[in-house]
Amino acid sequence: MSSLYKHLRVHQVFGANTDVGKTILTTALARTSARKKFPVFYLKPVSTGAVEDADDHHVVRFGRNSSNLIRSECLYRYDDPVSPHLAAIRKVSESGSTPTDSTLISAVANKIREYASKSPKPGHVYIETAGGVHSPVLSGTTQADCYRPLFLPTILVGDSKLGGISSTISSYESLLLRGYIVDTVVMFRDEYYRNWEYLSEYFKARGIHLSAVDPPPARNSNATEDRASTEEYYASLVASEEESSISRVIDYLDARHAVRHKELESMPQRSIDSIWWPFVQHGTVKGEQDVTVIDSAFGDFFSVYKQPKNTSSSSLLSPEFDGSASWWTQALGHANPTLTMAAARASGRYGHVMFPQATHLPALRLAERLIQKGPGKGWASRAFFSDNGSTGMEVAIKMALRAWSLRNGADLTKENKKKLGILGLKGSYHGDTIGAMDATEDGVYTCEWHDSKGYWFDPPTVGFQDGQLVISVPSSLSTSDTPHVSPAKSLGWVYDVGERLHTPLARAYTMHIRRVLDNLEKNGENKLAALVIEPLVMGAGGMIFVDPLFQRVLIDVVRGRRSTSSSQWSGLPIIFDEVFTGLQRIGVESAGPVLGVNPDISVHAKILTGGLIPLSITLASKSIFDAFWGDQKAVALLHGHSYTAHPIGCEVANETLAQIEKLTESDDWKASKAVWAEDDGQQGKAWSVWDPQFIKQVSKLPSVKEAMALGTVLAINFKDSSAGYTSFFAQNLLKPLKEVTGNAGELSLAPGGANYGINYRTLGNVGYFMTSLNTKSSIIRSIEDKIWKTISA
Repeated sequence: MSSLYKHLRVHQVFGANTDVGKTILTTALARTSARKKFPVFYLKPVSTGAVEDADDHHVVRFGRNSSNLIRSECLYRYDDPVSPHLAAIRKVSESGSTPTDSTLISAVANKIREYASKSPKPGHVYIETAGGVHSPVLSGTTQADCYRPLFLPTILVGDSKLGGISSTISSYESLLLRGYIVDTVVMFRDEYYRNWEYLSEYFKARGIHLSAVDPPPARNSNATEDRASTEEYYASLVASEEESSISRVIDYLDARHAVRHKELESMPQRSIDSIWWPFVQHGTVKGEQDVTVIDSAFGDFFSVYKQPKNTSSSSLLSPEFDGSASWWTQALGHANPTLTMAAARASGRYGHVMFPQATHLPALRLAERLIQKGPGKGWASRAFFSDNGSTGMEVAIKMALRAWSLRNGADLTKENKKKLGILGLKGSYHGDTIGAMDATEDGVYTCEWHDSKGYWFDPPTVGFQDGQLVISVPSSLSTSDTPHVSPAKSLGWVYDVGERLHTPLARAYTMHIRRVLDNLEKNGENKLAALVIEPLVMGAGGMIFVDPLFQRVLIDVVRGRRSTSSSQWSGLPIIFDEVFTGLQRIGVESAGPVLGVNPDISVHAKILTGGLIPLSITLASKSIFDAFWGDQKAVALLHGHSYTAHPIGCEVANETLAQIEKLTESDDWKASKAVWAEDDGQQGKAWSVWDPQFIKQVSKLPSVKEAMALGTVLAINFKDSSAGYTSFFAQNLLKPLKEVTGNAGELSLAPGGANYGINYRTLGNVGYFMTSLNTKSSIIRSIEDKIWKTISA
């Protein structure tokens, strides 16, 4: 990721267009830096055209009076005077290969690290791009996207020619949309078009410094005279009154560098003094070292500020893999430019608009997509929009309680209706709003107002223990015919619910569930009005991988084995809380096809918008919707949020779902499925991006009780006498994962590079890790190595 050194100021130079003077102005900056006695490093990542005209040679040639202080080099040079991507294509026919984006940015990052180690005192680095902001690099990716992982502060060279105002502003906005820090704009002072006058005011209003300098003399056909006049031009920039303009730019860039460092250095204590963190016991925060300062993020990695022991050669920023997918929201990596553009598109077209009895294309398309070909296909009739997973669950519970009350609550008093309960599973978590908490047992997440309403079964679970996949049933179910722990044939068999429906275990589950429900009814306790489950995996309760057969049998018993094709709910309305598990997080779009039954209501969030912005969708069947149908307003679902169906979130969700659809056919996914199919013998039933042999070996470690993985999720349940959410066992055991091995500045931006830490979260004695949906397999293998070395030590 990005590099930041206290003694080495690094700036990347972008141009608003080709032929705007990037090399001339960068040479002036380098020459002035050298004149101020700074060691100067100039880097041209990619160069095309004749060697004698190369930009890196130009910098050395006209910085010669200070050549002992200027080092200039180029990484990839092509003789063909065309766009880099075209030069690379033509060269491939000769060499057979083209450097990838990862190779290119790794090379740049390693050069920066090299410069930092070779500069014993404060120095300046200028990295000059080619052409305009969106000119392609060797792979064809535009420069603005390719170089973004480096996150280097930027100098934008403005366009002084006709049309230059537009191209300069457009270039600035392109950089801004990708998160670049644009420190200054430099350009020529063309007295005819006078673009600098307009742009000075434009950028001043945005807090950005702009400097204009006289343009160079016209090219002279006589090479000797041309070189002499060019040298005279550069000398005038340094020696004349114009020196103040370039010199002030240098001073300003140095000041910006110092401000960034000072701000990062001050953030930990300022945060301790002013922020109340969620899920954190502040009494355990001992000092600044316990605060993670995230300077930026890209792909699967954070750039985290850490004061190094040796500031002369170590980066102040260390890469950390986002091991929890940023609280389970990341789907396509941080700062994904496609999602950013989707957000900007909707923001520019709509901002936010009110939604009751209105519509707009992003919301309509999203609703239709989810109902017609998404998780609601074949059963859902309507999509209700809300803010986040917890509010989406509040909506779902309201829907279910109304539907049940209309059918079964005629004899109930208003007070009794307020006591209607939820049927669910122990370990459930549906959000932190009061209503969603009431649908769970008392626990660490609940508060003084919490009024637990319902009954929760202790569910059987699935996981690897000592290298063997097993099904563990609770003591309430355990008999001589149903042992507490029994081996499973394979992972695919466990998730082939249809095949298992006629097994003795299914019959045991059925008898147990019926017995419990009969007893509840006989005891006359509060009426149960809905079944609410987190299908397949219960997240916040401890990454509990529930035996899918139990959830299927539970639904069948509750519904009285209703035909799955029925359009009417029966028994109790069934709610699937797929906020965490849905939309491919665990390798399936929805649990319905796995369980073999559809819900009456389902809730989707988190992955829905790729981790960029909050949004939730509650899908409902027609029979649920009809419970609110009528000609009286009081009968309607009188529930909503100010930002209901906000266009930005809807547009981002549409883009996210489109990208996920492509990922399901990606080579990495196909390869992971093939590995599990070979290991398991049940192709397509269940799989994970995590390697099956790794999971099995982890489960054999003395400190591990159980390990399990589905899709992108890996959970390791550690042995701990004080097991539970309040345990610090996993947090302490995994602490070495945060440490960066090797030189932090290297990140080896090549996938799978070893020099990064892992930012992780735990659930008591359970350590869990999850990737984005597009995390490269090479990075996952590297993470597996780090986890293994840490917990097997």
